[in-house]
Amino acid sequence: MKKILVPCDFSESAQQAYEFAMNLAALAHAEVFVLKVIDLPFMYETSFGATPEFVNPGTFIYLEEDAASQFEKMKSKHPRKEKVSFSILRGSVTFMIQRFAEDNKIDLIVMGTRGANGLKEYWIGSNTEKVVRYSPVPVLAIRKSFDSSKIKNIVLPTTLHLDQNDLISRVKELQFFFSAKLHLLLVNTPNNMLRTKEEMDLMEEFARHYNITNYTVNTRNDFSEQDGIINFTHEIKADMIAMGTHGRRGLTHMFMGSVTEDVVNHVDCPIWTYSVRNKNNKH
Repeated sequence: MKKILVPCDFSESAQQAYEFAMNLAALAHAEVFVLKVIDLPFMYETSFGATPEFVNPGTFIYLEEDAASQFEKMKSKHPRKEKVSFSILRGSVTFMIQRFAEDNKIDLIVMGTRGANGLKEYWIGSNTEKVVRYSPVPVLAIRKSFDSSKIKNIVLPTTLHLDQNDLISRVKELQFFFSAKLHLLLVNTPNNMLRTKEEMDLMEEFARHYNITNYTVNTRNDFSEQDGIINFTHEIKADMIAMGTHGRRGLTHMFMGSVTEDVVNHVDCPIWTYSVRNKNNKH
């Protein structure tokens, strides 16, 4: 973990993400990249081919100068010796974050989140949720900064599939970095229920298959996977959740939802996510 990206709109949650990223950089001896994306929706061409409204160049100059000023203020609040650089891009927030991560070979994206609920969650979501869905690299979503060296218990919800080599490899690297214990979790729901003996045997087989060490196996019954994950995390006072996401799109995402994104929207501890869909699309 040598390059950490912090997309930043200078909101309170974004500043919490910056502080957390700086703590993380100190542990990893990493470089931090802060990115401000200026997104003016009315500057883009419409689907009907209408000419977009002219944007006064002075508007961009003002926004860029304001962003640079806010970055310097934020940086001065958290003086560190780790290298920090600041960039400004114009365009769609999600797309520009993706492109910046790929162009600069970023290892981890750290983003603040305020969560979402109701219709906003289904129809709009948050920028963090969208980045979680499409990012080419792991994303760490946080609501509040804290000492990253204290991360010692990580919850890994699992479906027990044995074709997740890339995801589990990344999770083991995360576990090793923090010298943490991994708590494997299988959530039984009314529509997907296993017998106690069977589920414990399958979880041990899962751990052996991926050569996981320093772990516990846990099962819980709940009305939904996300409720089970959230309740278990609170129960053991976990410091982090690690999850894969398939990044569903469009109506599939609306009707089926994503367990990972639901958890990102509704828990307080940091959530590390990795897009399995992005990797599968390469094969």
